[in-house]
Amino acid sequence: MKPSFNRSVFITAVGIAFLIGVTFSPAAAQERIESVLNGRRIIYPESSIPQPGRHHTNYFFVDSDVPNPAGPGPGDETPGSVACVYHLVPGPAGCPIATSKTLPTGGIGAIAIVDAGDYPTAAADLAAFSKYFGIAPANLTVMWPGKTKPPVYSNWLVEEALDIEWAHAMAPKAKLYLVESVQVNTDPTWAAVQLAASLVAKAGGGVVSMSWGDPEVSQETGWDKYFKQPGVVYFAASGDQGLGVSIYPGASPNVVSVGGTFFNRDSSGKFVSEVYASGAGGGNLSPYEPRPAYQSGVSHIVGAHRGYPDVAADYCCAAVYIQGGWISVGGTSWASPTFAGIVNAAGGKQPSSTAELTLMYNELANPTKYKADFNDIKQGDPLCSVGFDRCTGIGSPKTYVGK
Repeated sequence: MKPSFNRSVFITAVGIAFLIGVTFSPAAAQERIESVLNGRRIIYPESSIPQPGRHHTNYFFVDSDVPNPAGPGPGDETPGSVACVYHLVPGPAGCPIATSKTLPTGGIGAIAIVDAGDYPTAAADLAAFSKYFGIAPANLTVMWPGKTKPPVYSNWLVEEALDIEWAHAMAPKAKLYLVESVQVNTDPTWAAVQLAASLVAKAGGGVVSMSWGDPEVSQETGWDKYFKQPGVVYFAASGDQGLGVSIYPGASPNVVSVGGTFFNRDSSGKFVSEVYASGAGGGNLSPYEPRPAYQSGVSHIVGAHRGYPDVAADYCCAAVYIQGGWISVGGTSWASPTFAGIVNAAGGKQPSSTAELTLMYNELANPTKYKADFNDIKQGDPLCSVGFDRCTGIGSPKTYVGK
């Protein structure tokens, strides 16, 4: 009999496994990291192991990294179950995964996903994902900066599938761009970010989501200029390395940083509570970025520093379709495109990320509106508290209002 899955143990142990894994030798770092937790196998791909001189992904596999053609796992969250929990759509009591079928239908302008490497089956995989869940077909365009298509990076294919499928699931009417970059952390990647923002702006505005990151460095303040395209709101993963570990571009004051939570469900599959993904979902005070004006109301927590994440969303585990089958995936790589899609579907175009963040933090300053529009996550770590904290920022989405 397969052991039961203790979610609290899972969340904590995932973070520990990751932090232990990054101390491996360079040779070991070329391999994936694995652990077994209460009968479930957790696999970090090589691309999610931080290495100097490159961006890393922020996802991990649950149970297996081999696609299952039979369908998603029974415990994997679906677009309908996530939308139900976040009150984006009506649904059955408790929002069980199996019976939460109502889907988001909004979306404006465009969503651009920035990732590394070519994804040859992007359109086919997205079409299969959409058909399975009954989502309207996507209007997807794949582009890259320059004349040369990037090579395929095998570990990034899942990142790309996760990003485009869940951004589209949350905002199916938005035009979708996958902007592919070479796998570095300097000019070519920023060129991809600039191309993504330009495409979104030309489509009438929208959002850019980035699920990758690098450790913070002093020169990052010179890169903040790449997240200022008018009419575009930028989102980035806060990282999967736990609290106190810095990651950029999530640390940029011009980016909405998205942390990770977890849905606790009972034995019948009904939603019980949402908690911080302790030991895994990232959060920190930036050592280099000063506190932005929109965080003046939480200066007692962040001091003179940029604190992040700003918001959070479900971190594990998502159903993802890729190349003939289904895999279960977790990480803030899921949280970022999900939240970006929700903001896009909310329909209120903002002139910049700072305008979007100002709107959100203003919600926090109004207790009545805050309670109505965000889920305040107070469990999962001693640092989690009422209102803003370094675990989940303002909190997770509740309805489209205030986003």
